[in-house]
Amino acid sequence: MSLVLDSAAQDLLFREARTANTFTDEPVTEEQVQAIYDLVKYGPTAFNQTPLRITLVRSPEARERLVRHMAEGNQAKTATAPLVAILSADNEFHEELPHLFPAFPQAKDLFFSERPARESAAGMNAALQAAYFIIGVRAAGLAAGPMTGVDLEGVRKEFLDDDHTPLMVVNIGKPGEDAWYPRSPRLAYDEVVTTV
Repeated sequence: MSLVLDSAAQDLLFREARTANTFTDEPVTEEQVQAIYDLVKYGPTAFNQTPLRITLVRSPEARERLVRHMAEGNQAKTATAPLVAILSADNEFHEELPHLFPAFPQAKDLFFSERPARESAAGMNAALQAAYFIIGVRAAGLAAGPMTGVDLEGVRKEFLDDDHTPLMVVNIGKPGEDAWYPRSPRLAYDEVVTTV
């Protein structure tokens, strides 16, 4: 094998993992979410940016408000998942850079003084962190159901503010009955990788 990670872990994180569409009613605890974040916060980003923000939707009232913004095909699973997270990008992430990237504290003003530059960087790096988050959910033995079939602007107005850009909604929990669609194809190595 060319990989150091054992085969069972590879299966858990990638080969056997799928986007879950149904979940059991077993709760997802704060401790589990804390452990997931404490693992994935080490994923690399540019300038050690940490723009990802996670809004956990736990109360029935908040869940009902969120479900109204989901695409029709995503409403039922979002209504019944044990936990739902709204992942967003904080466009004011640069304020934390002097603390998070002490090797180059002037990066805050040198690269991110303009809002368009911040929004671009926040979107790209929060998307990276969102991917790490999904892998972290799998590492916790849970299933993730990430969705972009949602009225993101409606979610922003309902749950966030103008400084946060929602990226996706993720259902989280133990997979339920008939949780998976059949595995879709993936491109082969030779279709993706070139050498120059």
